[in-house]
Amino acid sequence: MKASAKALKAEAELADAVRPGQSTELLKELHILTREGRLNQDSRRKLKQVYHLFQFIEKLLRELPGEGASATLADHGAGKSYLGFIIYDLFFKALGGGHVYGIETRGELVAKSKALASQLGFDRMSFLNLSVAESAHSAVLPAQIDVVTALHACDTATDDAIAFGLAKNARYMVLVPCCQAELAACLRETKALALSRTPLAELWRHPLHTREIGSQLTNVLRCLLLEAHGYQVTVTELVGWEHSMKNELIIARRTGHRKAGAAQRLRELLAQFGLDALQPTRFPLPEVPRSPEPVASPA
Repeated sequence: MKASAKALKAEAELADAVRPGQSTELLKELHILTREGRLNQDSRRKLKQVYHLFQFIEKLLRELPGEGASATLADHGAGKSYLGFIIYDLFFKALGGGHVYGIETRGELVAKSKALASQLGFDRMSFLNLSVAESAHSAVLPAQIDVVTALHACDTATDDAIAFGLAKNARYMVLVPCCQAELAACLRETKALALSRTPLAELWRHPLHTREIGSQLTNVLRCLLLEAHGYQVTVTELVGWEHSMKNELIIARRTGHRKAGAAQRLRELLAQFGLDALQPTRFPLPEVPRSPEPVASPA
């Protein structure tokens, strides 16, 4: 009786976790479900996080022409392509068009994703073994991408995804940053000078605070960069803190209205924290068009 009750409970939990029509074969291949079709607590947390992110992405896809029927989506720093596969399974699979591109620098993960897409018949998925610079100019990708995603793209990989999105005139970017170490390292290098220059440096005097301030500052600068390039930015939680500490979700919508004030604040923040050297490479601002030269009046 006990075993039967336990089995019934497991079935109920599985039915509650897996969406109607979703491929259980896919979830097994992604190791979210066991071979017996069961779900453990770690997998449940991971699935809940991906589902929650999918809700945001699905809403954006449905705002596109034809409710996203011919949408293009690029998942940057795709890793094992959990996100790309689930988006395809829940949204693109039932459509007659649209395409998902997984972009990843590790060749072995790209090869595995290609094999899995072929096995499942997900024929409008492509996996590319490319760097950000290569992907921005690759002939394999269309000139414009509708949606760019990056889930837990570590350190500067989120900046790479933003650079790709800007190069591809993405309509939307959906980013969940992770492990922002670069700015923290720069803050550590200039700590002694900063402490002598401003009391604000107390915010990152201790190593733990350096990491936290570096992470916070990185995402603030990213939002200003997106606004400067003509995006409306929303920052929210992905899921509750009990599910993940890497919880910040940045959603950017292209409006075409570049904010000069955001560009100015970005420069001022970099200067205040002694990070000016990062501006041309990590936070490149749009060029300001020059005013035409005044034409001299004839004598």
